[in-house]
Amino acid sequence: MIKLTAQHEKFIDAAAGLYPGQAEFSKSQIKKIVKETGCPNPSWLQKPAYRVGHGTYSLELAGVAVQNNVVNLPVGSTAVGAPNIVSDVSVVPEVVKEYVPFGHFKDLKSIISSGLFFPVFITGLSGNGKTMMVEQICAKLKRECYRVNVTVETDEDDLIGSNTLVDGNIVFREGPVLKAMRKGAVLLIDEIDLASNKIMCLQSILEGKGYLNKKTGEYVSPENGFTVVATANTKGKGSDDGRFIGTNVLNEAFLERFSITMEQEYPSNAIEKKILNKEFDKLEVKDASGFATNLVTWADVIRKSFYEGAIDELISTRRLVHIAQAFKMFDNKMKAIEMCVSRFDSETKSTFLDLYTKVDAEAVELDEVKVEVEEDEYKTPDNDENIF
Repeated sequence: MIKLTAQHEKFIDAAAGLYPGQAEFSKSQIKKIVKETGCPNPSWLQKPAYRVGHGTYSLELAGVAVQNNVVNLPVGSTAVGAPNIVSDVSVVPEVVKEYVPFGHFKDLKSIISSGLFFPVFITGLSGNGKTMMVEQICAKLKRECYRVNVTVETDEDDLIGSNTLVDGNIVFREGPVLKAMRKGAVLLIDEIDLASNKIMCLQSILEGKGYLNKKTGEYVSPENGFTVVATANTKGKGSDDGRFIGTNVLNEAFLERFSITMEQEYPSNAIEKKILNKEFDKLEVKDASGFATNLVTWADVIRKSFYEGAIDELISTRRLVHIAQAFKMFDNKMKAIEMCVSRFDSETKSTFLDLYTKVDAEAVELDEVKVEVEEDEYKTPDNDENIF
């Protein structure tokens, strides 16, 4: 039960008008409601009571009853353990027009577009586009994708669903796994190597079989098109070098249920330069092609040193994109790079900065001039007049 304000009323009416009878809404649908109707952005909808999954929020519009300025949002049957109804909410990822396909994109697209159940395990170092690849394939194919971000605490309730108390009634709220099965969607299990042995509840599902829901007694069979894609920084054998602390050794029988394993590498220099140029174009940064080339060359030198064992860290594609974004804000190449590599220890940071000066010595000179100009602009006038 919540107090019904004018803002609640306006959004609920607008949502009911655009999506009559729908109970759950994706972020893109909420944005559409706000844009097309002019109603206030429903920040109140982000409360835990309304969140039912990654990027999905529930208003339970079907059967909303308004009495005495109080709105009752029913969420299911009053029977103990009764399952909630799968709504018509679409969870097709949004297309990122700047995305550049690489790596196993073509192969994974063939698997997902086939409609066959074929579990895939994707492994690779962080920041090399594993998750983005899956989401953009689903976006391109207009396939629904339920993403689960795994932690060591993730258990059967998080994945399958759990009973919850609503207005004095115990109602079963389905998790992302059952929703994906019912809708024949792609189930994306992100960072699966962080999971504990509680992930074993997915054994039968990874065999393409149904799942017996012990809480409701219902046997849920997967619809055509349902499949599973898992991403990880390791191959499920733990992290021997300590780079990925928190990753666990996954059960061998569990890993065996994935049909294939794809090893995702960082993109080639040409592809990575294209990624950065598209990012600069999106940010409306002009004449940045030379900077993109130097960043890719710099990252390539660092990665080669990493693979040879000379250094313990490397620069990911995601880190390069972050540098591009920082450059847009600060208009200073060295400052952007320095702030984005400050997550590393001081020795590594110093090494990375020194390497970049060898790749792009001109940038250092230009940035030093900019700093001097900025310092002159902020000098206090001789007459001590308050410049603010």
